[in-house]
Amino acid sequence: MERIAIFPGSFDPFTIGHENIVTRGLKLFDQIIIAVGHNTSKHYYFSVSDRVDFIKAQFAKEPRVCVEPYESLTVDFAIEKNAHSILRGIRTAADFEYERAIAQVNRLMTNIDSVFLLTTPEHTPVNSSIVRDILKHGGDASKFIPDTIYQLIEAKKQT
Repeated sequence: MERIAIFPGSFDPFTIGHENIVTRGLKLFDQIIIAVGHNTSKHYYFSVSDRVDFIKAQFAKEPRVCVEPYESLTVDFAIEKNAHSILRGIRTAADFEYERAIAQVNRLMTNIDSVFLLTTPEHTPVNSSIVRDILKHGGDASKFIPDTIYQLIEAKKQT
């Protein structure tokens, strides 16, 4: 049986921390589906299609990674994709408490397990909200976003 994991998030934008979790997750799973979520109550900086396109470009040479948008419950999307695990990155103790509660409910609902990877120390302070704020205010976010995605963001600004 193929080991498939869902890596869900809004990824607005996808950061070097996210990239690191996916890269490390590939040592554990045969396939990772990066599930780009959309919540109608949130206001995003990038559209879902842009976020999907950015991440696809980043992993274009990695056949074991695919990227798809979704709007359903993460566990329902995981079942639809035959995934048996949900991959999540943990930066802080607060992240752990939040993710633990969701993971336990997901497990009770579906028997799908969550696998947590601790972020590497250099990625701990990097989060999408901070990076998005840097981008919104014209700052240099190149240290926090994978190169391919950063180039696409910069190109998008020019259009």
